[in-house]
Amino acid sequence: MFRSLLRLQTQFGNTLLFSKVCQRSQHCGSAQKYSTAAAERKRFYQDVSISQGEGGLYEINLDRRKLKTPGGKLFTVPNEALAIAVATEWDAQRDTLKFYTMHLTTLCNTALDNPTERTKDQMISAALKFLETDTVCYRVEDPHGLVELQNNEWDPVLHWIENRYNVTIGSSCSIMGPEIPEATKDTFRQHLKSYNFWSLTGLEYVITQLKSVVLSMGMIDRHLSVEQAVLLSRLEEEYQIRRWGNVEWAHDYDMYELRARTAAGALFVHLSSESSTVKRKLLQD
Repeated sequence: MFRSLLRLQTQFGNTLLFSKVCQRSQHCGSAQKYSTAAAERKRFYQDVSISQGEGGLYEINLDRRKLKTPGGKLFTVPNEALAIAVATEWDAQRDTLKFYTMHLTTLCNTALDNPTERTKDQMISAALKFLETDTVCYRVEDPHGLVELQNNEWDPVLHWIENRYNVTIGSSCSIMGPEIPEATKDTFRQHLKSYNFWSLTGLEYVITQLKSVVLSMGMIDRHLSVEQAVLLSRLEEEYQIRRWGNVEWAHDYDMYELRARTAAGALFVHLSSESSTVKRKLLQD
């Protein structure tokens, strides 16, 4: 007897194995509306599946009901890889749906509903504003230990992105931060225009989490891992914790939650690109 498993391969560098999500070809009835504004809700479905609908878009089925966005639109994603990832989020929920843990679903809802009706250019401008207040560009003058830590940990990443994109960013101890050249902004603006709307949604989400364009691009370009990017974004906090101690459970929760959000955003960027593919492999029981 053979069991069909879907193996998701992406440029993100990780392989995710989904064994409980099956593909359903038939079209189902109208979906039950839900809202991620509610923190939790009792699970109202048994099975989760995906199906390909009109225009080659993929849909998520909860039993025989099609998923819809909070705005009432049919929940559709551009490729099978992203559909499997979202379906897995829904399938992983237990007796209670915890919407605040379903980051991929939330990002899809944002891309589909576009509640603020923003264009790509507006999203790019919003993302680039973080460059002016980038975490790795703001340096302290004391204590010496933190100054040394910032130089040792942030400078290599800053030099990497300047060489990678042939730009000048720099750093500053001034409250005003470094003055970012217009040529640097134009370079990043042109680069971000190559992203589709969905990928931009994910990238902006990552930048918001890390408060850094530099760290976000470093992670998306696979120069940094999620763990490294998150740690670098919390460098001053980690320094203070090592020096003064911390409330262990609170520190751990904050860091793991930030990792989860950041990883989801980075995965969303890659799954939203056309390079995402799904490979099927038959494994014998």
